[in-house]
Amino acid sequence: MNIEQPSSFAFSAENLEKAKWHIAKYPAGRQQSAVMPLLDLAQRQNGGWLPQAAIEVIADMLDMASIRVYEVATFYTMYNLKPVGKNFVQVCTNLPCWLRGSDQIMAACKKVTGCSNGETSADGEFTVLEVECLGACVNAPMMQIGDDYYEDLDSAATEEVLTALKAGQKPKVGSQSGRYTCEPAGGITTLTDRYPDRAAKAGGDD
Repeated sequence: MNIEQPSSFAFSAENLEKAKWHIAKYPAGRQQSAVMPLLDLAQRQNGGWLPQAAIEVIADMLDMASIRVYEVATFYTMYNLKPVGKNFVQVCTNLPCWLRGSDQIMAACKKVTGCSNGETSADGEFTVLEVECLGACVNAPMMQIGDDYYEDLDSAATEEVLTALKAGQKPKVGSQSGRYTCEPAGGITTLTDRYPDRAAKAGGDD
């Protein structure tokens, strides 16, 4: 890790209790199974990234070699081994999102945050990163910011979401087109008697 590392790490009292709770879920000798939730706890406590000191603390708690914890942290993409912005913007650019305009979503991110792929803004508010499939292909294009998904995006909606975050506001999560979850864009075509307000619009999309 070629970044400035803190000299130490310790779980807060609250997170230490959570860590113990996770460890207690597993039989004696199997405490290593708690490595992923402990990494997540440490990352959330440390502002969105995992310093080497946190990895070593977790290794000691789980009786693991630190390299084994590091292997997990480097394998899964939801763990960050360098600092990220307060708003960590992950834009899916895999095929379904690309076909639906992810290039325009990245351009909108650049316009609002000033960040190209992999960059963090000078004020530390945003990090923008192209990522692989986030599992919401039916709502493409989409992006993940922190724990939240923003779906059915276009350039204007992306700018609106990011501008709200820049102002310290909490934008609406989920579909940005008014669609209900992942129903057809033209409205539902079955169970219309149960949900008449979401029934297919006359002449709507196929």
